[in-house]
Amino acid sequence: MSSVCLDAAPACPYFWAKTAGAFSLSKPDDIATLTEAAAKAELARLAQDLALANTAYHQADAPKMDDASYDALKRRNAAIEEKFPHLKRDDSPSDRVGAAPAPGFSKITHAVPMLSLANAFSDEDVHNFAERVAKFLGLTPADLRFTAEPKIDGLSLAVRYEDGVLVHAVTRGDGEVGENVTANVQSIADIPKSLEDAPALLEVRGEVYMAHSDFQDLNKRQADSGGKVFANPRNAAAGSLRQLDPAVTKSRPLRFFAYAWGALSAPLADTQMGSVQRLSALGFSVNPLFQRFETVDEMLDHYRVIERSRADLGYDIDGVVYKVDGLDLQARLGFRSTTPRWAIAHKFPAETAWTRLVDIEIQVGRTGALSPVARLEPVNVGGVMVSNATLHNEDYIKGLDSKGNPIRDGKDIRPGDLVQVYRAGDVIPKISDVDLTKRTNPDRFDFAQKLQTLGIDGHRADGDAVWRYAGDGPMDAVAIEALKHFVSRGAFDIEGLGAKQVEMFFDDPDLPIKTPADIFTLARRDADNALTSLAKRSGWGEKSANNLFQAIEDKRKIPLHRLIFALGIRHVGEAAAKVLAQTYGDWDSFREAMVAASPDTPARADLEDVDGIGPVLAASVVAAFQTPARLADIDALAAHLDIQPAQQRAQSDSPVAGKTVVFTGTLEHMTRSEAKARAEALGAKVSGSVSGKTDLVIAGPGAGSKAKKAADLGVETISEADWIALISTS
Repeated sequence: MSSVCLDAAPACPYFWAKTAGAFSLSKPDDIATLTEAAAKAELARLAQDLALANTAYHQADAPKMDDASYDALKRRNAAIEEKFPHLKRDDSPSDRVGAAPAPGFSKITHAVPMLSLANAFSDEDVHNFAERVAKFLGLTPADLRFTAEPKIDGLSLAVRYEDGVLVHAVTRGDGEVGENVTANVQSIADIPKSLEDAPALLEVRGEVYMAHSDFQDLNKRQADSGGKVFANPRNAAAGSLRQLDPAVTKSRPLRFFAYAWGALSAPLADTQMGSVQRLSALGFSVNPLFQRFETVDEMLDHYRVIERSRADLGYDIDGVVYKVDGLDLQARLGFRSTTPRWAIAHKFPAETAWTRLVDIEIQVGRTGALSPVARLEPVNVGGVMVSNATLHNEDYIKGLDSKGNPIRDGKDIRPGDLVQVYRAGDVIPKISDVDLTKRTNPDRFDFAQKLQTLGIDGHRADGDAVWRYAGDGPMDAVAIEALKHFVSRGAFDIEGLGAKQVEMFFDDPDLPIKTPADIFTLARRDADNALTSLAKRSGWGEKSANNLFQAIEDKRKIPLHRLIFALGIRHVGEAAAKVLAQTYGDWDSFREAMVAASPDTPARADLEDVDGIGPVLAASVVAAFQTPARLADIDALAAHLDIQPAQQRAQSDSPVAGKTVVFTGTLEHMTRSEAKARAEALGAKVSGSVSGKTDLVIAGPGAGSKAKKAADLGVETISEADWIALISTS
């Protein structure tokens, strides 16, 4: 039986199986079939599961899953967010580093945040990393030098020295705040208690770990004494360091590799290599496999050397970390929200497996996208049973990438094929190869014919890789999924009003919740229906009902960006919602601008000019506010809320903080990406067009209409050299 998943289906993931012209519900067997509506629920589960995993790993030192499984879930979350960017949650695991500090320890705020690293899973990913870095800097990969070192599987630690004396030691925690474990590190021989000839302020960062031999001895002692036996060296190291009794830590054989630094009063050296060598000279243990390389290919060769010797190192690693060697280039590259641009972790690969492709089915999303899904004979891939894989779109099935170039050596995919499936830490499993010698199906997969068989009216527009659904879905289910999104953790996050309760109230004859505004009239309507009040219903009671009403009341006060995200506008995820909130400042200004932003109006031009928005997202946002019924629902909701203005970026003492700047013409000393990143880091807003709101235009050679418009409007215009001089004073 062929099947199709409609995002309109209630509580997706479910499948509406087309049988005899009717639809019936059947449970899917893998997340690969997620629709947009189901993606919301899945992202919520992933956020919760990964938060629990982070707490178990970083706080309790008792992981609930292995690293490969954790990486798989993390990448799964990222892949779903990539497919549905507007569904990204405020508590997205993509934006989280570590976990909140555990209770029992005092807390220390990191002077410089301890960020995580972006991951690479293939040689291609590493080459792409080098190319991105080079492009950002206006260089070529051949101009760059990198360092490479094993990625130690331990517990991240920052140790601060002032005037050569160890002041405190703190775990990564959530990247912003960690646990004070100063007393515990006193017993780690690899961490000096005092330094000579060091900068007056020096924070050394590295990894606490336990050698395999020490781990085995510890577990033997633990077993003999009836104590806790640890699952692996990482757990043992983390659990040993994070003991409330320092005497317990002292009895454990902990070690430390230094590889980086945080706050410091003077540079250690000009390069990553030189700085780590300086740490070694100061008395810290650094990894003997840490090296500098001239080319990406040399780095990859080193990766393979480390991978082959992994079992003989005597300690656990899970990949290799590459960093741009020049610290001046690192400074120019800067950081994303949770990761540096100048470093990446090349993780070791997970397993692959061969299995039979049983069928290709079609998933229909709320936005009308028709996505093919591979149904596989279940196979174990890296410890996980896989029965589905993503096929992306029609071209992918044909063996073509988004630019029409061959992938898989141009091999197409057909039902009945023997296919190689991989996870490689990736979320949704993918097909990497096809064994043509085992092919029995003479016919290529015909997307249009498949849709016709399913009775789906679909079309593929010119220039669009995706087929789209032209039919109608059950609208009640769409509304239900919209409400689930509205109350989700990244949006209003109303405790006690989850997916199950949304479904219950939606169909409730006495206390229906059909729109978000209905949520905020629930208590009043409940009071008006004494005979059928919530407190009198099975499974509720007066206390639980009052708790729900209070939870709703607590959420009437809502930050602007969370409200914008909660509206569930297509393409508007948390990041875009924050950009819009920062741009317009308050609800009235935002609403007024969106209502006014018809095509070819100044308001529309201003919206599309916002960095990170663009015409597609702008059209989607404006459509929500210019559809009368939708706007009426939005206004009805807003009337119940106390919408808090956006928290503006901190006004630094830089001369461009709070100003709107425009770059035009050719920049000769930095790339446009670097200039933008630097301006934003200094508190400026970068715009793509000149208007009366522009404060400063930086004009390079070839500046044309923007420079002229700036002159007409009397906007200050300076050269790139003047710009560099201006920001160099910051």
